[in-house]
Amino acid sequence: MKAVRWILTGAVVVSLCSPLQAQAADKTTKYRVYQNNKIVTELPDYSQAEAYAKQFKNSHVEEISTRKWLWNNFPRYQVFQYDFTQPQWTFPTLDAAVAEAKRWGHASVRDLQSGGWVWNNYPRYRVYQGDSTQASWDFTTLADATAEARKWRHAHIIDLSTNKWVWDNISAADKSSLRSGTPVYRVYQDTYSAPAWSFAYLEDAVNESLKWGGSKVVRTTDNAVVHTNEASYKVYQSDNFLSEFQSLDAAAAYASRWAHSEISYNGKIIWSNYPYYQVLQNNTLIGDFNTIPQALEYASKYSNSTIRTLDRNVIWDNLRKMQYWGWTGSSAASTIQAQASGTVGLDVVSPTYFQLADASGKVDDKSEAATVDWLKKQGFTVYPLINNQFNAEMTSAFLANPAAQTAFIRQIVDKATALKVDGLNLDFESLNAKDRAGYTAFVKQFADAAHAKKLSVSVDLPRGSIKWNEKTAYDHEKLAAYVDYIAIMAYDQYWKGSTEPGSVSGLPWAEQGVIEFLSYGIPRDKLIMGIPYYVRDWTLDAAGKPVENKAILLKDIPALITAKKAVKTWDNEFKQYRVDYTEDGKKHVFWLEDNDTVKQRLAIARKYDLAGVAAWRLGYDTPQLWEMMLQEK
Repeated sequence: MKAVRWILTGAVVVSLCSPLQAQAADKTTKYRVYQNNKIVTELPDYSQAEAYAKQFKNSHVEEISTRKWLWNNFPRYQVFQYDFTQPQWTFPTLDAAVAEAKRWGHASVRDLQSGGWVWNNYPRYRVYQGDSTQASWDFTTLADATAEARKWRHAHIIDLSTNKWVWDNISAADKSSLRSGTPVYRVYQDTYSAPAWSFAYLEDAVNESLKWGGSKVVRTTDNAVVHTNEASYKVYQSDNFLSEFQSLDAAAAYASRWAHSEISYNGKIIWSNYPYYQVLQNNTLIGDFNTIPQALEYASKYSNSTIRTLDRNVIWDNLRKMQYWGWTGSSAASTIQAQASGTVGLDVVSPTYFQLADASGKVDDKSEAATVDWLKKQGFTVYPLINNQFNAEMTSAFLANPAAQTAFIRQIVDKATALKVDGLNLDFESLNAKDRAGYTAFVKQFADAAHAKKLSVSVDLPRGSIKWNEKTAYDHEKLAAYVDYIAIMAYDQYWKGSTEPGSVSGLPWAEQGVIEFLSYGIPRDKLIMGIPYYVRDWTLDAAGKPVENKAILLKDIPALITAKKAVKTWDNEFKQYRVDYTEDGKKHVFWLEDNDTVKQRLAIARKYDLAGVAAWRLGYDTPQLWEMMLQEK
C-alpha cells in the first residue's frame, strides 16, 4: 500500500557502519527443488539443493534464473506385469529393475529413454500333461521347460512362438494306443470344422491346426479350447490396427518398425514404443520425446506448456501465472465495486477494512460482508488490509502490551472468519526501529492465529535498502518465515518529503529492491512487487529545486501531457521518460508512468520469478492498462 518513510535509530549511526556490518550475507535463493512439478523449497547453495532433493523420488533441481535442470533422479527403467505397473516399480538402473521384474510372471522392463522392452520373461514354452497345463508351467527357455516336463508322465511342450509341439516323453507305443481311442479333439477354423479334423490323439490335432491360420483345438467332451493357433498379439499404430502375430517376438520386431506403435494381448497393451515424455500446450499434445532434455528444450519454446509422462504424471510446467493484487485504499462499497469492475486479470482485492484504533488493541472496523460476498462472487480473492494509522508512538505502546495484541488479533481473526475472506494484509508502517523485535513477535502471533483459521497472511514492507535494514523495525528474514506473502512497496523512491525531484520508482531502483529482498533469503513465491499507478509532479523554482509537489494519477497523465503541451525526454538514470511543462509561469516535472513502464515492472517480476505484483492503487488505472496486463500475465 502507500509507503511512508522508515524511522531509523539515527542517520549518524547508519553512516558510521561499515558495509560489511550493514549488509548481511547474500541469501538470495538461486536453486529450486521440485518433486515432479511441485516446488518443495528454494536454497542459495547448489550442494544444499541437491542434497535436499535426494530425499524425494522424482525430484529435480533447477537454476531459478534460467529454469535449467541441474540434477534429477527421475527413473530410467520401469517394470510392468502385462499392462500393470505401480510407482514403486521405477528404478534408476537396469539391474534393479530386472531384480524386481524377476519376481513376477509375464513381466517386462522398459527403458524410459527408448521404445519397447530391454528385458522380459514372457514365456516362450509351455508344458502340458495331456491337454492340461498350469500357470507355473510357462518357461522362457526350452531347457527349463524340458526339466519340468520330465517330472510328469505323458508330458509335452508347445513352442509358443510357433504353436508347434516340440518335445514330449510319450512313447511310440503309447501314441499308437492313444490314436486308437475314441476321437475327443476337433479342429475349428472360426466355426468351420472339416470331417477329417477329428482326432483321438492331441498331437495329431495340434499338427492339423498348424495348417490353418487362426484355428483352435476343442475338446468335444466339454467344448474346452485346449490349443490355439490364433494370432494373439495384435499390433497397432496410433490406435490403428496394423497386423497380428502368433509370436510375441515377431510382433515386437514388426511393431519396432513403426513409431507410436503398441502390442495388445488379450485386450491389454503389453508393449509400446510411444515416447515416454509428452509435451502439451493448453492440454493439447504438441510433441513427445524419449528424454527429459529433449522434452525440456521443446516445451520451453511454448507458453502454457507442460511435460508429462505416459503415466500422466506432470513433471514440469510453465503454467504459473503472475498474481495481480490491487489495494483499494477505501472501504466504501461503491468505490470498491467500481474499482474491481474496471479491471481484467485481477486476482486479489485488498479493501481497507481494519485499523488499530488505539494502543489498547481496539479495532476500527469498516468491513462490510455484502461487499466481500460480491467480490468473491466475481471470482476475486479477498485480503482485507489492516493498518496502524502510521502512528509510531501508538504502535510502540501497542507492541509493548501483550494483552492488547491478543485482543486485537482475536477481533481481527474472528471477524475475518465471519466475513469468509481468504486472508489478511498487514500494513503497519512508520514503525520505530526499537520495535523491531516486538513487531516480529506480533506478526508471528498474528500469523499463527490466522493460519489456525486457514487464513493467508501478507505483510507490506517498504522497499528500503539493505544498507540500513538492520536499523529498521522490519526483520525481513524472520517475517518471511511466518507469513505467506511479502509485498514490496517498490515506490516512493522520491516522495513528498524529498528535497530533490525524482521518479516515484525508477526502474533500476525497483529492480534493485527486488534483488535485495531476495538477498534476505525470502522465497520468490512469497514476494509480491508493488507497482505505482501514480507519479509525483514537482513544481520547481528557478534553481530547479522543488517548492511543492503533488500526486497525479496514471489515468490522468495523457490528458495532462496534451493540455500542457508537455515535452518528454528520456532519462537514462530512471529508465523512464522525464516530462516537463510550464503552468502559470512555473516549471513542472514528473517521470512518466504508463502502460510501457508497468509492462517493464511486470518483466522485472517475471525475471526474478516472483509470485506477482500489487498495484497502488485501484481506481488510478485505465481499462487499456488492464488489457495489457492480462496479455502479459
